[in-house]
Amino acid sequence: MAQYDEVILIVEDDPQIRNFLCYTLENESFKYFSTGTAQGALNTLVSEQIDLIILDLGLPDFDGLKVIEKVREWSDMPIIIVSARDQDKEKANALDMGADDYLTKPFSATELLARIRVAFRHYFKNPTTQYQTEAQVGELKIDFEKRVVSLSGEIIHTTPMEYKLLSLFFKNTGKVLTTNYLLKEIWGTAYGNDTQALRTMMAGLRRKIEEKPAQPKYIITEIGVGYRLIEDK
Repeated sequence: MAQYDEVILIVEDDPQIRNFLCYTLENESFKYFSTGTAQGALNTLVSEQIDLIILDLGLPDFDGLKVIEKVREWSDMPIIIVSARDQDKEKANALDMGADDYLTKPFSATELLARIRVAFRHYFKNPTTQYQTEAQVGELKIDFEKRVVSLSGEIIHTTPMEYKLLSLFFKNTGKVLTTNYLLKEIWGTAYGNDTQALRTMMAGLRRKIEEKPAQPKYIITEIGVGYRLIEDK
């Protein structure tokens, strides 16, 4: 099995979950460090070369959100949150503060590794990709130069706002985008927190791109947090 060059930092205070995370990474030949405290995480980040952080929010010394804040002062390395199911607001706050993704406990090793691969793909993506002319997920395709969306080769007529929304998803494929982030990017900070407008637009967009809008396969809802455009496996 190949040895990965990337080094991962596990920050989790629950010994059982931490052991599971360590075993999963070791089994895939990832290099890693682990700690159960926020201060231990910051100490490791100072002394070691870390490429990605798996971060629990509920740490015993101080909040995991503070770790995100500190890291984002000097690095854009991927941060994946691991959080309890009843902490949707905290997960959304973490993503708004700069985390890249989250996993809800309990989660499988397969899901964890998939999220790690997505995070690294985005992080190490060539900077010139922001100028890509088109992108595709499944049968859904967007042409950024022509501002055209198509599904199975057929052009989908979108409103300017729907196109802007879909463009955001395609430029962040596989990543969860929070409701607050989408509201700010689509309507600006002056629009406030009116999520109903976003839900209405999302419903209209899904009717155009999804075979079964109530069971979407392209843009899925991350309950209590936001939305994610799935990434081709």
